[in-house]
Amino acid sequence: MSLDNIFAIAGSALNAQSARMNATASNLANASTVASTEKEAFRAKRVSFKTIIDQQVGKADQGNQGGVRISGITDDPKGIGRVSAPGNPLADKDGYIYLSNVNEMTEMVEMMAASRSYQNNVEVVNTARQLTLRTLDIIKS
Repeated sequence: MSLDNIFAIAGSALNAQSARMNATASNLANASTVASTEKEAFRAKRVSFKTIIDQQVGKADQGNQGGVRISGITDDPKGIGRVSAPGNPLADKDGYIYLSNVNEMTEMVEMMAASRSYQNNVEVVNTARQLTLRTLDIIKS
């Protein structure tokens, strides 16, 4: 595996974790929103990933370059909360408002996991960079 592959793999992971952190930030920003109907209520977004290595398996002339790509962003299937608030201007005809299905604790755990994964991949890039520089120093000598 060449150093270019390492940078490509780590770069794809950085991109994926960045999208995951953006989705989590959006979820946290919309955690306390309310809507007039269940259909309009904000649903937490979840980013799903797919491995890239399956595209390379079986090709003998190429190294197996891995990585990850974003396969989609979906709505969290958890239920929407309904609260009686007849005085709220967004209340439906029965006096209910609909809350988002965002759980702040879940989102903070998700943000911490994405952040740690991002940091780990930054370390991979830094280590590969240091190895490249050391290799160049050896060649110069």
